[in-house]
Amino acid sequence: MDRQRNRKENLAALPLVVPFVIVYLALFIYPSLQMLAISFTDGALTKTGEWVGLENYGKLFRDRNFRAALLNTLYLVALTVVPGTLIALGLALVVKRLRGYWQAIALSVFFVPYILPVSTVTSIAWLLTNTANGPLGGLVQSANGTVIPVWRSAPWFMPAVAVLTIWWTVGFSVLIFLAGLRAIPHELYEAAQIDGASRWVEFRKLTWPLIWPITVLVLTIQLILQIRVFDQVYLMAAQAPNRSSTVLVHYIYSVAFQRNQAGYASTVAVALFVVGASVVVLQYQLLRLRRAK
Repeated sequence: MDRQRNRKENLAALPLVVPFVIVYLALFIYPSLQMLAISFTDGALTKTGEWVGLENYGKLFRDRNFRAALLNTLYLVALTVVPGTLIALGLALVVKRLRGYWQAIALSVFFVPYILPVSTVTSIAWLLTNTANGPLGGLVQSANGTVIPVWRSAPWFMPAVAVLTIWWTVGFSVLIFLAGLRAIPHELYEAAQIDGASRWVEFRKLTWPLIWPITVLVLTIQLILQIRVFDQVYLMAAQAPNRSSTVLVHYIYSVAFQRNQAGYASTVAVALFVVGASVVVLQYQLLRLRRAK
């Protein structure tokens, strides 16, 4: 009887699932398979190429520009994912203690940058850090007092993009953390206060273990976003040394649309997928081990 009822429920749900499956196959699976097939050719954007087998993948390991783009991407991930998550958690803890209009104002201050277009965000960043007129233009100086233009300096470009990215996206993470913090029963904190627990003990023994699944979610979202970062790097890269400002998606764009090498660009895209999937799986396993301890 239960099996028959489950079968009827599955058949009733089938018409609701089929449209999503069709769209998913058409817009994700099929293009991904096409990209994989093109990566084995020397095709261009406007014509089908000849089959070259693993030649593009062999070229990938010899390509200095690809290695530079990969290292820049991983460097940016290291500068943004964990620091941005910790900053968002700290801000969410502060916002949670605010009340009334103050909480609404704080949320607006943190979230408004996230809803701005990336072109607006980069324009604001450029106006603020312009060494000639920007109020933050002289913030970074060398040992002898010389002002360093961060967007034109190879060592400072990626850290500057990381600060810009965290400022731009931290509001979304704050909202996720705030939702998780509000889901923690207030009675637990009242019991901890009765036992004489300090705020640090409350955070370490109560808040942090209960907010850990939300932390994993935020880390995963940020990791996926930063692995395929493009917009802010591309818009600010006009001022930077070429190789120091190239990330993987930027490199795919330049190979495909500037060099017209669709086959090799597809190979780089496959490599980006492998790197992204590997990093996400590795992060998940490490976080699961951390939770199991």
